[in-house]
Amino acid sequence: QVQLVESGGGLVQAGGSLRLSCVASGEFFSSHVMGWFRQAPGKERDFVAAISRGGGETSYGDSVKGRFTISRDNAKNTVYLQMNSLKPEDTAVYFCAADSATSARNMGVMPTNRVDYWGKGTLVSVSS
Repeated sequence: QVQLVESGGGLVQAGGSLRLSCVASGEFFSSHVMGWFRQAPGKERDFVAAISRGGGETSYGDSVKGRFTISRDNAKNTVYLQMNSLKPEDTAVYFCAADSATSARNMGVMPTNRVDYWGKGTLVSVSS
């Protein structure tokens, strides 16, 4: 079983940047597609970004494309989300996700209840 622990959230001014980290344990990290989702209060959990097992393919939600960058370091069992030019509408709890069967592209369209593993989330708050 994979366990995921996110960190790096916080309160930032609009236009600022944050770097989220997710450390995985319990399974061989590189065997999983990794991703990030976010959920604002009262809203559905939305796809943010995903990265392939070897890091060669990435996928992004339309609202973050060009501002966020996902990366992974398999030697450290860690996936990152670099968030630049943050907007108030980016405010949400950000969840790390892992899946053994999907692709980076397909993680953006699969039902969220089909994702294998989730972290507990880290809160990102962006003030205007």
